[in-house]
Amino acid sequence: MNLIRQDLTDIVLVQEPYQIQNKTAGITRSYRTYINNEDKSRASIIIANDNIDALLIKQLSDRNTIVIEVRYKSTRIIAASMYLDIKEEINNKIAKIEEILKFGIGTGILIPMDSNSRLQAWHDKQTNKRGTTLEEYLTSRDLNIMNEESDHTAYHSR
Repeated sequence: MNLIRQDLTDIVLVQEPYQIQNKTAGITRSYRTYINNEDKSRASIIIANDNIDALLIKQLSDRNTIVIEVRYKSTRIIAASMYLDIKEEINNKIAKIEEILKFGIGTGILIPMDSNSRLQAWHDKQTNKRGTTLEEYLTSRDLNIMNEESDHTAYHSR
């Protein structure tokens, strides 16, 4: 089964990828997959376009965060796929975001995440304490939430 259609998608940033033997399931070997191979990874990045160069930033990557530098022609960005574990203190994850922002000074940065928080700003019906803390941080750093309301995003109470 192929989850990426080559004609439409260049890069996919995934949280909680389904894995079999530390490999992202459903992704063909023709795509480059960046994942933490030491433990069950909760984040991955898949590159489907052979014209895109990517380099794993190991010092910022772990089982919950995968960070790569992406280069395409004259464009350079930092892309980070993050899973914010509900059992971990949100401020620890904010510190990780801050590390990524410092590393990427002077370039574009994209950080899709599963924040395990609730916030009306990303079209949830309610806001919880984690969501408020994360929103205050994002606002203080002048970062933009780019979530669109969609039938594809599911929210549930914990």
